[in-house]
Amino acid sequence: MSRYRYGAYHEGPDPLAAPYDVREALDALGDSVLEGTRPGDALRELLRRGLPNDARNRRGLDELLREVRERRRELRRRGRMDGTLEQVRALLDTAIGQERAELFPDPSDDARLREAELDALPDDTAQAVRRLSDYQWRSDAARQTYEKLKDLLRSEVLDSQFEGMRQALSQQDPAAMERVRDMMAALNDMLDKDARGEHTQEDFDRFMQEYGEFFPENPADLDELVDSLARRAAAMDRLMASLTPEQRAELAGLMDQVMQDAGLSMEMTRLTESLRARRPELGWGTPEQMTGDDPLGMSDATGALAELADLAELETALGQDYPGARMDDIDEEAVRRALGRSAVDDLAALRRLEAELERQGYLRRNRGELELTPKAVRRLGETALRRVFSKLTAGRAGDHDQRDAGQAGELTGSTREWRFGDEQPLDVVRTVSNAVQRSAMTPAAPAEPQPTDASTLRSVDTPAARPGGASGLERGGAAAVRRGGARGVKLSVDDFEVKETERRSAAAVCLLVDLSYSMVLRGTWAAAKQTTLALHTLVTSKFPQDAIQIIGFSNYARVLHPTEMAGLDWDMVQGTNLHHALMIAGRHLDRHPDFEPVVLVVTDGEPTAHLRPDGRSWFDYPPSADTLVLTTAEVDKMTRRGAALNFFMLADDRRLVAFVDEVARRNGGRVFAPDADRLGEYVVSDYLRVRRGGRR
Repeated sequence: MSRYRYGAYHEGPDPLAAPYDVREALDALGDSVLEGTRPGDALRELLRRGLPNDARNRRGLDELLREVRERRRELRRRGRMDGTLEQVRALLDTAIGQERAELFPDPSDDARLREAELDALPDDTAQAVRRLSDYQWRSDAARQTYEKLKDLLRSEVLDSQFEGMRQALSQQDPAAMERVRDMMAALNDMLDKDARGEHTQEDFDRFMQEYGEFFPENPADLDELVDSLARRAAAMDRLMASLTPEQRAELAGLMDQVMQDAGLSMEMTRLTESLRARRPELGWGTPEQMTGDDPLGMSDATGALAELADLAELETALGQDYPGARMDDIDEEAVRRALGRSAVDDLAALRRLEAELERQGYLRRNRGELELTPKAVRRLGETALRRVFSKLTAGRAGDHDQRDAGQAGELTGSTREWRFGDEQPLDVVRTVSNAVQRSAMTPAAPAEPQPTDASTLRSVDTPAARPGGASGLERGGAAAVRRGGARGVKLSVDDFEVKETERRSAAAVCLLVDLSYSMVLRGTWAAAKQTTLALHTLVTSKFPQDAIQIIGFSNYARVLHPTEMAGLDWDMVQGTNLHHALMIAGRHLDRHPDFEPVVLVVTDGEPTAHLRPDGRSWFDYPPSADTLVLTTAEVDKMTRRGAALNFFMLADDRRLVAFVDEVARRNGGRVFAPDADRLGEYVVSDYLRVRRGGRR
């Protein structure tokens, strides 16, 4: 039998996991929008926090950013950047010590001359190594140590430029160095050919086929190769800039010595200049601090600095704080290198979220700006309305969250025959009585045996209770009310009666919302926005016969459409132009002369602007006499229309209180001063009170 081993799946997202429910993300997005945030900012906030209620614990951008910053701190604590210098100095001191030990027992003048030459070596490590390049070692151990020093320098210097070079040179074969020279010459020729516009992918493929062992990252094309080499070369340049002047001079001398000995000096200069010209944005020459205690070799330090640079770019991309930032700016490969495969899956989930919200019709882009669609606004309005109703106490006026839909007005106490399409409540007593009276006049059919429980009503088939309404009755023929021990009472369509309700008149609703900057300063803007969405949803869903218009006003007034309300933002301008808002509201009422007028005003300041005859806005603070006169004139027009103005004050400024008191005296409307968090409750309750026939 075959044997199988089972374990965790590590090749990406769980293929058997349930798809992510985008509605939860939309609700989380809506929470921010209802708090006054614009849709684009709300989406960025959601992506920062991560997916809500996600069973797979998906990380948001903030969590990924925190891990990237922690990785940068770990790298900085990894070690010092002068490790190669320290190793070279140690090997140099060891070789000189071994040579002195060999010379000391020898009494000859040659031994004394050699000791004097060793004593005259300069303190600079690079110059000392250069002086000893032609020295004839008497000690075999010292000669081997010096060769080890040269091999170390050669591998560190080349590996710092070409990742993976150290292994290629580990065999100390002269033919290997010759191959390195051939590779660098071919690479520079390919770069020159590309600069002339003559390079092809076939050229790159031939190059990789011949020299691919020097590039373990296996680039797909010349651009990827240049990017990898340039990042490493820039990291080497930053390493040099991070050393002290003395250390920098010593290491530069050692590197120059290595390149000259290997015959690579000219080719390396050509390559560095070409890479710097192609990738000037990589921060060449910018110092970086490493705070660890352990010395790092040149190659390891260069790798650490290259990774630090990658992490810095990744940190910027994850922060999404720059103009035009998009999720596509985040490099998945950089995320994989820094944080592993699971972080790539989390990033992919965040990207899918934005795409799914657009694909399922909740988000769309308009001239580069993200906005909610009507479908999303409806769901958002329902959420806002639920929040408002959750604050209304049970049984108080305005508690409209009823499940027994179908009552279209107050009961009159009388009944009438049921007609197709009626939504009034069924009068069960009259319906059954009609059936009994009719059946008493009809000859009885033999009754089937029934259970003995005569008090139990076994089944009632009504238009209100059965799917399909009247058509269900027509298909079923007749229904029966059966009593134990008695023959059934059959119901026909003609037996049904409904309770009459008074006809509810339609209303023309105007909600005037202050959009001025003071609403944000006082912290009332989010409440006004939520109230607007809640009232609009209530009117359109529960009272579709009503005509509602939302009007926002600051220095000017304007009609706000449903999709615009979700992205509604305050205006950073001067002026509270209630005069203009009342003019627009009056035109709405005039278009519906037979409707009940309902005008609600939400503001935190007295009128400070009005429209001039030329249509321009005029601002004055304190309010000018013209502003007050023109605004009061519009109030009087509302009074003549029979429309009471109900004000909801979100501030207690003396001027505002005086103004609304005067409006109430002239118009007969009411004045409310709710806390911001109860604004929606007050506005919705007042609207429902008017719709139920309460006094205005």
